[in-house]
Amino acid sequence: MPRPRVHDLDALLDVAERLVASSTEVTVRGLAAAAGVPNGTIYHAFGSLSALLARVWLRAATAFLDLQTSLVDQAPSPVEAVVAAADTPAVFASVRPDGARMLLAVRGDRLFGPDLPDELADALHAVDKRLVALLVRLARQLWDRGDGLAVEVITTCVVDLPTAFFRRDITDPLVRDRLAAAVRAVLTVPPREKDRP
Repeated sequence: MPRPRVHDLDALLDVAERLVASSTEVTVRGLAAAAGVPNGTIYHAFGSLSALLARVWLRAATAFLDLQTSLVDQAPSPVEAVVAAADTPAVFASVRPDGARMLLAVRGDRLFGPDLPDELADALHAVDKRLVALLVRLARQLWDRGDGLAVEVITTCVVDLPTAFFRRDITDPLVRDRLAAAVRAVLTVPPREKDRP
């Protein structure tokens, strides 16, 4: 019979998320000390530091996408759906500031590297596919197109602009207003027409 789990793994992931968000280099020893757990707890529960950091990223990215999808679903028009998708980092920051800072500031593959168990790699790939599906959905709602040129414009609005605008201050309402104005402006220029064969 396995020993009962004594430590709260969600609390451990919260501490890791906070350390990553604060630009602290995360080590097993540092994380264990910050979380008040033995080093062995990390290895026993996650197998490696890379796997733990991938779980931290996956947990935050999944919660972010859940929120983003919900905000898009509630938007009154296709343009406002794109604005809502772009504004999601600020909304997410109001409930999970460390998770929002981590997702904006740190590339996942740099955080945990390429050597992950298949289960985690598959889960991370599934999150990427969810994001792409949302981008395609927004492009189709706006222009009845889901091709690369249309999705590229949506990516500018939903990924590139928020990253640029929110890097300095994710809480400033004026920054959010400027981002919304920029997104609406970008959407006034439709994607290029596809080349005909």
